[in-house]
Amino acid sequence: MAMKSTGGGPGGASKGRGAPGNPEGRFESTAREAVDDGWPTDRDTLPARPPTVVTVERAKTVLSRHDSPDLNFSQSVNPYRGCEHGCIYCYARPSHAYLGLSPGLDFETRLFAKEGAADLLRAEISKPGYRCEPINIGSNTDGYQPVERERRITRALIELFRETSHPVGIVTKNALVERDLDLLGPMAALGLVAVSISVTTLDNGLAHRMEPRASAPMRRLEAVRRLAGAGVPVGVNVSPVIPFLTDHEVEPIIAAAAQAGATWVSWTLVRLPWEVKDLFREWLETHVPLKAAHVMSRVHEMRGGKDNDPRFGTRMTGEGLFADLLRRRVDKARRGHGLDKGQPSLDTTRFVRPSPAGQGRLF
Repeated sequence: MAMKSTGGGPGGASKGRGAPGNPEGRFESTAREAVDDGWPTDRDTLPARPPTVVTVERAKTVLSRHDSPDLNFSQSVNPYRGCEHGCIYCYARPSHAYLGLSPGLDFETRLFAKEGAADLLRAEISKPGYRCEPINIGSNTDGYQPVERERRITRALIELFRETSHPVGIVTKNALVERDLDLLGPMAALGLVAVSISVTTLDNGLAHRMEPRASAPMRRLEAVRRLAGAGVPVGVNVSPVIPFLTDHEVEPIIAAAAQAGATWVSWTLVRLPWEVKDLFREWLETHVPLKAAHVMSRVHEMRGGKDNDPRFGTRMTGEGLFADLLRRRVDKARRGHGLDKGQPSLDTTRFVRPSPAGQGRLF
C-alpha cells in the first residue's frame, strides 16, 4: 500500500503520534508514493509534530444501533470521529476512509467534533416510540480523548443522561473521566452508570509508543481507584492483548486492577481489519523490529491463518490452541482476584422521557 509523505523521525514516525505513515484510504482511486529523487520533498517541510485539526460536524443523528452478539450493549453515541490518542491497533481507524481521509495520521490529527450531540440525542430519546436501553460512549472512538477538555461534548451528553435518568456505559483510556465525577457519582447511586478503563500494558515506554496521547497506565489505574472511591462501578478492559508484546502482562494488569478497586475485568484480542493490518505491521517494524515477525505469526495462529477474523463469536478472542490458553489464563486470574462476575446491569426503569430541546414543560 502506498504511503502518503509524512513528517517526523526515522521510519516515518512522527513525535507524539501512533501511525508511522498516512496510507491512502481503501476507497481512493489514486495513490501517491514518495520517491527520493534528490530534490526537496514534503517530508523536508512537514512538521515533526503534526498539529491536531478539529472540524465541527453538523450531524443529523448521533444514536447508533447494532445487533452484534459480541457486545453487551445495543446503542452507542460517539461524540467524535477520529481519535487523538493515536492507538496504532485501533479497529476504528478504517472509518476515516469513508471521509476520504487516511486511517493513518489523518485519523489521529484530523478530528470531527459533533457539536450539539446532546441536543440531537435529546430529540431522539424524547420520541414516543423510544425504548430505553443503556447507551455506550466509547464504542468506536474515545469520548474522553484530549479534545474533550475544551469541546465538552461528552460532558453535555452525561448531563442529559443524568437529567433523564438514562443508563450509560463508558469505555475510555483517559483519566479525564474523573472530571465528571460530580455527575457520575449520583448516577451510580441509582444504578445508571458503569465505566470501563482500558489498560493495554503497564510499561510506560511501550504505552507511549503504542497509544501516545492516552493517559499513562498508572494514571488510568489511579482513575479506577478514584471512580471506585466515589462509588462508581468500574472495571478494567485488558484490551487489546497483543501476542509476544503484551500478552505476558495479562496477570499483572488484572492484579493491578483488583488492587485499584475494579469490580470486573474484560479482555479482547488485537483486531486488524482493513488498513489497520498494514499500519500495525509498519509500526512493528519501526518500534519492535525483532518481534515483528513473531507477533504476526502468533496473530495468524489465533486468527485462522489470517491477519483478521471478522466473524461473530471469534473476532474478540480468537481461536485455536494459543487463544484457548490465553482465555484460560484470563479466567484463572479473574477468579483469583474475584473479578469474574462481569459488568453490573444498569437500571432502565428510572428513565424520564425529556421534552424536546427548547420546549418547556406544561407542569
